[in-house]
Amino acid sequence: MNEPFFIGTAQLPNKVLYAPLAGCSDLPFRRMSCRYRPGIVYCEMVKMDALIRHDPNTYRMLDYEVGMHPIGAQLCGSKPQIAASAARIVEDLGFDVIDFNCGCPVDKVTKDGSGSGMLKTPHLIGEILSSMIAAVKIPVTVKIRAGWDDQSINAVEITRIAENAGAKAIAIHGRTREQGYKGKANWDHIKACKEASQNILVIGNGDVFDAESALRMFAHTGCDAVLVSRGTMGQPWIAEDILRALSGQSALHRSVADLKKSLYEHFDCILKYQPERQSLLDMRRVGCWYLKRLTGVKELRVQLNRSATTSEVFQHLEAFPWEGIHMTHEPIFADL
Repeated sequence: MNEPFFIGTAQLPNKVLYAPLAGCSDLPFRRMSCRYRPGIVYCEMVKMDALIRHDPNTYRMLDYEVGMHPIGAQLCGSKPQIAASAARIVEDLGFDVIDFNCGCPVDKVTKDGSGSGMLKTPHLIGEILSSMIAAVKIPVTVKIRAGWDDQSINAVEITRIAENAGAKAIAIHGRTREQGYKGKANWDHIKACKEASQNILVIGNGDVFDAESALRMFAHTGCDAVLVSRGTMGQPWIAEDILRALSGQSALHRSVADLKKSLYEHFDCILKYQPERQSLLDMRRVGCWYLKRLTGVKELRVQLNRSATTSEVFQHLEAFPWEGIHMTHEPIFADL
């Protein structure tokens, strides 16, 4: 499982991929993630409209460093007429893979038919993919959900459409848009897409939060790779855990001290990238990801969220009595 994995012409080091997470997969997040060598990391989803307007905030979301290759960009939108232009911009920025988002469930994205709103117009998914693929040389992929709701499951149909359009891979989240992130992901939908595929790679997504669940995903679905989403939040090392498990090795023991060290390093990455106010907001959010994996830290989480400066955040961390704190062994999803 440590052998190279190819998405079209893009060579990845392995089959454990880190998903783009809106509001989460920023440069500091990816700096931490890349230390553990996932197959690929993605920048946050960006809107095609904003990209072709050359919106500076959108371009900043696509910041990356040379050592982050292979690196992916994810585009969101519902207008075929601008898809090619947006794809060419991403290619010119040096990205290795372009992913088309047809899975984001939030209302502000779906209201114009984008994100998982695209699941209602499968033919349009094919049209946009075709436009992107014709415009660039790097591989184009697509991420979807099982369907809009339980009455309109169409992941297999879209897999065939994407394959005919020339997409190199399709990632299927086992939930519907209506579910959001509630309930369990139904991996049977991923399995069905894999069985229906001819040449397109099928990537499983949904409820991969540790090495054991990744092994079960591969075994249940027969998927070609796994895409880890919320499971990366507060444990950037999850790719290493999964790869060890796939190779038959036992998991590395990670202590409270290890988690605390990683938290400090993540905060340092934030401070080096963001101004003070944004750093504070990001540290509150990221701190809760890590602390959710510990027992007995409720008061510390409250203190972090009430901190008025980044210096105050570190003061609370230093003053906290870490003795007697334990890692939880239950699967934990941090909040998006």
